[in-house]
Parts: sequence; structure tokens; C-alpha cells
Amino acid sequence: MKRIAVFTSGGDAPGMNAAVRAVVRAATGKGIEVVGIMRGFQGMIEGDMRLLGPRDVANTIQRGGTILLTARSKDFRNPEGRAKAAEQLKKWDIDGVVCVGGDGSFHGAHYLHEEHGIKVVGLPGTIDNDLYGTDYTIGYFTAVDTALDCIDKLRDTGASHERIFVVEVMGRHAGFIALDVGIASGAEEVLIPEHPMPIEEVIQTLKESEAKGKKSSFIIVAEGYPGGGQGVQDAIEGAGFESRLTILGHVQRGGSPKAEDRILASRLGEAAVCALQDGKSDVMLGVTNHEISFTPLADTWEKRKDVNAHLRSCVKTLSV
Repeated sequence: MKRIAVFTSGGDAPGMNAAVRAVVRAATGKGIEVVGIMRGFQGMIEGDMRLLGPRDVANTIQRGGTILLTARSKDFRNPEGRAKAAEQLKKWDIDGVVCVGGDGSFHGAHYLHEEHGIKVVGLPGTIDNDLYGTDYTIGYFTAVDTALDCIDKLRDTGASHERIFVVEVMGRHAGFIALDVGIASGAEEVLIPEHPMPIEEVIQTLKESEAKGKKSSFIIVAEGYPGGGQGVQDAIEGAGFESRLTILGHVQRGGSPKAEDRILASRLGEAAVCALQDGKSDVMLGVTNHEISFTPLADTWEKRKDVNAHLRSCVKTLSV
């Protein structure tokens, strides 16, 4: 193996730059050249690539976002677009590809392997932590801390005005961020898409909290919960409770990555180079029980990673 490529795809996540840095430096140390593909699959189709050396990735481990940029690609969704991308990779004499992204990105990487025989390995880069085959994904730790910092500030206002706050966090299909933030912030309820609690139970909780003398309550809602934060606020307002809604949105995807995300990304980036050298392909590298693990790319979206049932019960137990 003489030359590999690396790219970031889908939504940005804190720690992506640390992963790219690790790929470049691990490969360089083994005498392998690295090509950086700009703007994900669209840049691959257009041949928007450049060689990367150790100095090109210096001072990037602490930066959020992605220095390789990211973009959605409609062209890559059809076989013709993927054929153009494969042709560009062959023009650049690329022997293997590292894809940093989520399940949508892994679909694309899987097709490159399946349709064109290109060696690909995936690194889980998504704040949602919803990929089967790894305990944590790159960017998740930072997203949780960012959301928690915002909620801590809102708690000051909630306590001062004796109000109920509904806070919507990211998680279109998964409640991992919501659950961890709910535990860490001391929320009264956490609403997630995997196990949608009836809104009547939420209203009952608020009534019980009021009866206990609570002056302020927090309800954390994953964006994928039916109706989202707005639907929850409308329902509790309809039950006679005054509330305020805060949607944290994309602020959770930005910022300097926490130590845990830098370490995870660095471990996985280094391991990805070794995996390609060993002939592995069409797999995602993750960390399971603190060890590097390998999962077929198709399993990452076909199999379900469920939230921790104990965390769900813990929220209820500690909200008395």
C-alpha cells in the first residue's frame, strides 16, 4: 500500500480533524502517502484532492469542524456518480480510503467497495452516537458537554423565574445525547424517539413536582421525539403550565473537541491505517469495551444500537 485517501462526510463533528491528523501522521510514519479529499463525496467525484503531510495537519487536533470540509452529494446517490468517484480515485493511484462520517456516509463507502472493489474503512464521526458497533462516536462527548453547559445556564434563569423549561437537543433518531444530558443536568423528564413516553405522563410528572413544592422543572427532548420540543411545550401549556422552549440546534456540533473525542479520534485514525495495511475493507472501526473493534459497514445501519435502559430509569429515580 503506497497511497491512501481520507475524507469527512455528512454532518461535522468535533474530533474529525483529530482523526484526519492521526490518519496522515500514522500513514506517513509507515511510508504511505495520504491524499485529502475535499468536501466529501462531491469532492471525490470532482477530483478535488490534495496530498497531505504531517505539517499540513499541524495545530488541528484542537479545532472543531473539519479542515477537509463536508458537503451533501446528490450525484453520488446514483451509480454514474459513484463510477466517476471511483475513476478519480484510480487516477490518483489510491489504494484505500478512510471515511469519517455517519451511516449515510458509510452507505456511500460501502457502495464504493461493493461496486468498484475499492478498499474502504469507516470511522464513526457523528455527535448522535447512534452507530451500531462502537460504544462511542467521534464528537459525542463534546456535544454532550456543550448541551450541558447551555442547560446549566438555563437552570439559573429557570430557578430565578420559577419556570418550566423544555430544552430540545439534537438526536433525530437517537436519544443518547438527551439521556446523558438529562442525567447530568438533573432533569425531571427525558423524552427520546426510541421509547416515546406519552405526553400525559410528562404532564403528570409536572403535577407531582408542583405538589412536592418544586418551583422549576426541566424537560429534555431529543429532536426525534414525536412533535419535538415545540410539540411538548404546546401540550404542557395546554395543561395549564407556563413554560419556555429552547432549541439548542447546531451549536452542539461546533467547538473545540473535548479530550475524550481527541483521544478516540486519534486511536481510530491510527488503527484505520493499520486496518487498510492488513487488507481489511468494508468495515467500521470502533471502540468496544475500550478495545478497537471491527464491524461490517452494513451492520452499522441495519442493526440497532439501543440506549441504556438503566439511564432511563435513573432519570425517574433521581427526579423526586
